[in-house]
Amino acid sequence: MTASALPEKLPRRTKLLYGLGDWGFSLTGTMLAVYFAMFLSDVVHLDLRLAAAAIFVGRSWDWINDPLVGYISDRTRTRWGRRRPFLLFGFIPFGLTFAMLWWIPPTQNGVALAVYYGLAYLLCDTAATFVYMPYFALTPDLTADYDERTSLTTFRMFFSIVAGLVAFTVPGLLVGAFRPENASRVAWVGALFAALSALPLIATFMGTRERSEFQGQPQASVLESLRAAVKNRPFLFAVGVYLMTWMTVELLQPMLLYFLKYWLNMEAQESLVLGAVFGMAALALPLWNWAAQQWNKRIAYVAGMAFLGLVLIVLTMVQPGIPLWVVVGLAALAGVGVSAAHVLPWSMIPDVVEWDELQTGARHEGTFYSLTTLMHKVAASLVVPAALLLLDWSGYVPNAATQAPSVLLVIRVLIAGAPSALLIGGIVFALLYPLDRERHMEVRKALEERRSRGSARA
Repeated sequence: MTASALPEKLPRRTKLLYGLGDWGFSLTGTMLAVYFAMFLSDVVHLDLRLAAAAIFVGRSWDWINDPLVGYISDRTRTRWGRRRPFLLFGFIPFGLTFAMLWWIPPTQNGVALAVYYGLAYLLCDTAATFVYMPYFALTPDLTADYDERTSLTTFRMFFSIVAGLVAFTVPGLLVGAFRPENASRVAWVGALFAALSALPLIATFMGTRERSEFQGQPQASVLESLRAAVKNRPFLFAVGVYLMTWMTVELLQPMLLYFLKYWLNMEAQESLVLGAVFGMAALALPLWNWAAQQWNKRIAYVAGMAFLGLVLIVLTMVQPGIPLWVVVGLAALAGVGVSAAHVLPWSMIPDVVEWDELQTGARHEGTFYSLTTLMHKVAASLVVPAALLLLDWSGYVPNAATQAPSVLLVIRVLIAGAPSALLIGGIVFALLYPLDRERHMEVRKALEERRSRGSARA
């Protein structure tokens, strides 16, 4: 084994400042995922069909936006590297467009409101993509070591989960009930979160350095990059794991509010229950980092998702009137599985970049990360509108004291039945994923030998 193939350790400061970058993405993404649907339905009183259309329009633009930004990022050449300049120049538009989403225009026209929120969502997603697509692609540019990448992802997911905890709990505490009379509070919280999300990106820009050898490598065309992704068998399985996992998370986040408010009659305790999920998720991060190192990422993922699916099934069996401590306990157990969902799928993606380089002779980090997040956003653009349409079809009435039995049944299915089916799909993809630690080390060794031969010829 060459010296460069030996384990390489990143400074803790680099890991911390890199991980801090995910704070804003998680803070804004979680607030959108958890509260935006209920904001449109119960505060704006937008027809659920129009709300579904607005979310779909905003999210579906990413089908084009994500691969485009990944392609641009791969080909950027600056003295700061390929990825970091996007953090510096993108944080202000990112914050401003997020704040726009929580303001209610002075009109009662439902179509006009839907157009406004669809466009605001589109602008916010565009700004976020120009910041976070390059940020995600930084992982393999910081280290090539299998376990260090898991560690780096763990640091990132620590900030992601803590930010998720804040986004889950603080809006409910500051706003109170999501009802029309609290619209101004929602707008102020949106502006506050916009500022808190954008500013840490400066620290990430200042605290990281990219591996310079990757910036000078030749880049393939868009079609060649996409062809490489489609032919990359480990990537297809890894993105399948990621897609199934985040379809589950995207569905659970908004539906948990409806479940607590209308099935368990615990609207006043939402922040406590949601806090238990993300608080335990943060505490469980070292567990999954350890599990991935003791076994491998694939086996750790299967264990985590099987556990999460079991907890969700138990949760949906609870009846109104159950003691609060039981619900909080189940939420905390779910948080253990949510922690695995945050860390393990993401940590697989950097490894397929080396596999691709070994097969093609080029690196396509931007393309691979853009396609991965594209799958995430395609999932969100479909599952959340579909859930809202199901609620509308079942007879949902905003802020009703009692919902129809058909509505309550749909909410429970969306909390356990659909997520469990998706998690089974993720487990199947994980079992088919071929890159364990030993295989990845073989890939790295082959790459080092190839680079050494290239340097000797030069």
